[in-house]
Amino acid sequence: MKKISTLLLIALFVFSCAGKKEEVKWDESTVVGYYGEKINNENIISVEDMMNQLNESDSIMVKVEGEITATCAMKGCWMNLVLPSGEEMRVTFKDYAFFVPKEGMEGNRAIIEGKVKRSMTDVATLKHYAEDAGKSVEEIAAITEDKNELAFEATGVIILNSEEKSL
Repeated sequence: MKKISTLLLIALFVFSCAGKKEEVKWDESTVVGYYGEKINNENIISVEDMMNQLNESDSIMVKVEGEITATCAMKGCWMNLVLPSGEEMRVTFKDYAFFVPKEGMEGNRAIIEGKVKRSMTDVATLKHYAEDAGKSVEEIAAITEDKNELAFEATGVIILNSEEKSL
């Protein structure tokens, strides 16, 4: 009986921790801005957890936090977050309803909520994104193949000052 009780306690502990999600802490003074729907810092999963969930489903609704590597220099209509592999994930904004700052966001952290899915991005769209990012004519011309990548459509974004890089 004692062994069963011990096993039940261990199982209960393991299951209660397994679903635990991160809460990113910050002081309101470190928030650069809120964009789109108002979201909070609760129930955030890691980008690694998001990638694992995508192994089981084509698309999922999530809230993740990551480092911004680029934003659209033309309108602020997209941004990129770095993935564990070092590749980038494009983040667009639902219904083109909001934008993020066009410059100075690289290296800042972002909390994003929305739908992520695997998709094939065609050459024309990749070249368009490269133009928006201010890439050189040579870099744009070098884009010759469609790319299988993650596409995140955010409903809400919080950008945190770069001093919060190590959350």
